[in-house]
Amino acid sequence: MRGLKDKVVVITGGAGGIGKASALRFAEEGAKVVIADFADGGETVAQLKAKGAQAIYVKVDVTNLESCQQMIATAKETFGRVDVLINNAGITKDAMMKKMAKEAWDAVIAVNLTGVFNCTSAALPVMLEQQDGVVLTTSSIVGLYGNLGQTNYAATKWGVIGMTKSWAKEMAKNGLRFNCVAPGFTGTEMVRKIPAQVLQEKIIVKIPAGRLAEPEEIAAAFAFLASDDAKYINGAVLSVDGACTI
Repeated sequence: MRGLKDKVVVITGGAGGIGKASALRFAEEGAKVVIADFADGGETVAQLKAKGAQAIYVKVDVTNLESCQQMIATAKETFGRVDVLINNAGITKDAMMKKMAKEAWDAVIAVNLTGVFNCTSAALPVMLEQQDGVVLTTSSIVGLYGNLGQTNYAATKWGVIGMTKSWAKEMAKNGLRFNCVAPGFTGTEMVRKIPAQVLQEKIIVKIPAGRLAEPEEIAAAFAFLASDDAKYINGAVLSVDGACTI
């Protein structure tokens, strides 16, 4: 991808899953990577360094604005700037609406929606000063089409699309770009824990591609949208779903 070498990329939820796959992809493109996660990202950083990449781990609680500000400050202190923020941290607490507890609603909103607001708020002063920057957020096909038992999750994944489109309109004139990637069902550790029969009969059967996405395929979408090849793409939602939403 053009223009990713030596770019400084901050990835929340970067210790595992799609975040880790994205970190590895950006490292391959020559970027400097900040693994930001509440979970320990030391192992992921070690893998990146083994590949010759410059990388650090920063512990962050995305529900806390000060923690997010410290994350960005550490990235800038270490590498001098922040070029790309990938808002990837997210959780699920599924239940049918008639059984969904208020605590489950609040927890998912706090991480998946307010967390995106907090991280982006923290990164904006740096990017606006640079007059350059890309903010990418992990949405979901669930945010576009809904899903049984995921009222809270779907609301957050639809909400981040609305924020992204609003930010694109507000700050395109400042040289900033904001886009979302909406993955379909992806072979992360969380999805792989679903019993094989359920996975096949309830999920994979509905995907025309006949398989789950690989985390690396979602990472490729992030790399493209962060690159100079996507310089005129702003306020977009890129679905990566094996045609399951057609």
